[in-house]
Amino acid sequence: MTLLLGFSAVNTGNNLLFLVVSGLLAFMSVTGYAGMRNIKGLIPEIVPPAEIFAETAAPFRLRIHNTKRHSASFLVRLECPGGQGITFPLIGCGASVEGSISLMFPDRGHAALDRLTISSTFPVNFFTRYWTFATACRFIVFPRLQAGVTIGDGDEAQRHGSNSRQDRGLDGELERIATYSGREPLRMIHWKLSARSEELLVKEFGRQTAAPLVIDLDSLPGQGLEQRISRAAWLVRRWVGLRPVGLRCNGKVIPAETGRHHGLKLLAELALYGRD
Repeated sequence: MTLLLGFSAVNTGNNLLFLVVSGLLAFMSVTGYAGMRNIKGLIPEIVPPAEIFAETAAPFRLRIHNTKRHSASFLVRLECPGGQGITFPLIGCGASVEGSISLMFPDRGHAALDRLTISSTFPVNFFTRYWTFATACRFIVFPRLQAGVTIGDGDEAQRHGSNSRQDRGLDGELERIATYSGREPLRMIHWKLSARSEELLVKEFGRQTAAPLVIDLDSLPGQGLEQRISRAAWLVRRWVGLRPVGLRCNGKVIPAETGRHHGLKLLAELALYGRD
């Protein structure tokens, strides 16, 4: 439109058209500078969650840091590959803002988000200006979780993971008060409650130390390798916080341990199985 008015002004020598064209060019220059100034000095960041499972939406955090000391930024949108993003109405000078988006990955293994795009329609919603940043966001997508049956030793061999714990011990937490069967030690009798009842009652404790669970990938039930890996991942996530869990796959044995860090190590091993 501005170009057409410029040609008309030159051909007709109309001073009013020259003024209009000059005003439009000045307006475009000012708004263009303001728009670029609005998105400069912004540093984007994406933070993946600790656990990302294939075919399951995972919450990623998106952050923008405004490094400008004397000016805020308005109507800023931060997008990752795929088009998902968040719009922040205001980012104060020297401030940071944060939001969350859900991303899903179809396959296990290594994954990355290699770029982030900052854009804005400020100040007049006429042009969209954008800036693309390269990122080094690398992470591992764990296998898809598929519930299975606990593979273990002793009484737990045929138990589903969702069932309540059936083993009893003397060194765990108090779980319930039961009727005395004659097999319990006398020190387990709850004398105060027994005095109020017509029968002897005993305290039943859980077992503090559970037997290790070593998951043999080749012996798990399932139709194909991927299903066995999915079931192994479910077993790891289900039990690693409650008992020592180990893994045996492709001739490699990871000793049984407990804890979240060890669980992430086992899940990463399953995620990269056959992908290196």
